Amino acid sequence: MADQLPSKHTYSGDVVNVETQHEESDVNVRALIWFMVIFIVFAAVTHVGLYLLYRFYRNMERGAAANAPLTSVAMPRGADVPPTPRLQPFPNRMPNNEVVPPTHSTPVTDMAEMRESEKQRLGTYGWVDQQHGVVHIPIEQAKKFALQSGVYQVNPGTQQPSNPATPAPSHP
Repeated sequence: MADQLPSKHTYSGDVVNVETQHEESDVNVRALIWFMVIFIVFAAVTHVGLYLLYRFYRNMERGAAANAPLTSVAMPRGADVPPTPRLQPFPNRMPNNEVVPPTHSTPVTDMAEMRESEKQRLGTYGWVDQQHGVVHIPIEQAKKFALQSGVYQVNPGTQQPSNPATPAPSHP
C-alpha cells in the first residue's frame, strides 16, 4: 500500500453507472389518493346511515309504536297471576274474586301466619283422621305421655352388661 500514491479525483460532470437505475414505480400516488377518497366516502356514508338508523329507532321508541303490543299472541285470561304455588309479591285472588294486593301477602306476614297456625295446632286437641280415630294432642301433653309410657327416658344412665365376663360389642 505504501507504493500506491493517492490519486486525485476530479468531478467532470454526470457520473453514470449503468447498473444503478432510479425506480419509477415505488408508490402509485394516484391509486393511494383514490383509496383515501373511497375510504373517506365509505366512512361518511356509514356514519350517515348509522345516524339515520339511530333516529329511526329513537322515533319508534318515542312514538306510537312504544304503546303497541310486542306480540300479536293474545294472553289467556288470568295469566297476569302465575298458578300456585307462587312467590311474592304476586296478588292473590280470593274465593269471592277479590284481589288481595301483594302488600297484604309478604314473606314476613306469611311466616307469621304459618307460625301462628303451627302454634295453634301444637297447643290444641283435634282430629287427624276421625274415621280411624287418630287425634293430635298438645305437645306438652304428648311429651308427658311419652315419658310415662317409657318411650323416652330422662337421664337413662349407662346399662351394665348382663354377663360381666363377656365384653360389650364394640361398634367401629
